[in-house]
Amino acid sequence: MQNFEFYNPTRVFFGKGQIEQLDGLVPSDAKVMVLLGGNSARATGTLDEVKAALKQRDVVEFNGIEPNPTYETLMEAVAAVKASNVDFLLAVGGGSVIDGTKFVAAAALYDGDAWDIMTSFGAKVQAAMPFGTVLTLPATGSEMNKGSVVTRKSLKSKLPFMSNHTFPQFSVLDPTKTYTLPARQIANGVVDAFVHTTEQYLTYPVNAAVQDRYAEGLLQTLIEQGPQAMATPEDYEIRANIMWAATSALNGTIGAGVPQDWATHMIGHELTALHDIDHARTLAIVLPSLLRHTKETKKAKLVQYAERVWGIKTGSDDEKVDAAINQTQDFFESLGIRTRLKDYGIGESDIDALLSQLGKHGMVALGEHQSIDLESSRKILLGAR
Repeated sequence: MQNFEFYNPTRVFFGKGQIEQLDGLVPSDAKVMVLLGGNSARATGTLDEVKAALKQRDVVEFNGIEPNPTYETLMEAVAAVKASNVDFLLAVGGGSVIDGTKFVAAAALYDGDAWDIMTSFGAKVQAAMPFGTVLTLPATGSEMNKGSVVTRKSLKSKLPFMSNHTFPQFSVLDPTKTYTLPARQIANGVVDAFVHTTEQYLTYPVNAAVQDRYAEGLLQTLIEQGPQAMATPEDYEIRANIMWAATSALNGTIGAGVPQDWATHMIGHELTALHDIDHARTLAIVLPSLLRHTKETKKAKLVQYAERVWGIKTGSDDEKVDAAINQTQDFFESLGIRTRLKDYGIGESDIDALLSQLGKHGMVALGEHQSIDLESSRKILLGAR
């Protein structure tokens, strides 16, 4: 196991009725901005519950954070924070709303061009406003980590940042708030959590037995209960397991002391930025092809993945690996998520533009060995046709 430092200050309040905890979590004299995405939190009554829990606090709203939060919209939120003298932020929504709130929290206190936060990958963040979250869509794990991804439409750039200043102070996770989600969003969430896990697990062995078994358990849970979550929308126990699996996939636990990949995400970001494909669907496109391209350097962990996660015990190592990759792709497809570029109208002629964006953003040495250069990315994208 590699050396590591683990730090996660986010308090989690999990279960039915936990929105009531907001009264004790948000300072009583705070002026609160509630940040929202579309109309779902309002339509389902979640926003009313939040406001009731905040009681007599001064509350303003900012609506319209997109599924892939944009710099342009978030800078409007920053301006609103300053104009209204807000001193506490509360994200009510899924990962995109939470990601956006992290950027707003940092940008509101940043002295300079706020895009520096993204181009420095968070290194220039020295402070952030306090904020909490009420999660309504399990997927990204943003409710219990320090990371965020923001798109700048004018540049067609989608970049991540991380900072210890942008951990939520608290997150409220009530599985009942996921009952009304469309099947598409549940499927996206399952795939997002699945690939978050493989990015930290499918690398090379370092004898991190705890992290490996934890990751394998998360993958098996998603495989078993992901389809059930779509089939039985109001099964509390299933939705609870999916919600906690998605949070656990990216709260730092399984990534501590192990090598990490993240090439699938970096390539996927460009697909979203240029073609507006759902984030999780870009991951489902890229991952199977990437695993086939890197199966020699990942072979030991891929064999372990085949045996422990998919129960593939017979055949040569190569046969086990191939079968596991195929089953992974089939699992994504079984959730209604297509896994080929052609399914989204993207052809070979579009690949050069994707590679150009990867180069522009410095994504030229990806993966746990930093061996995925632009030519490797080309082969991965070609393999995903």
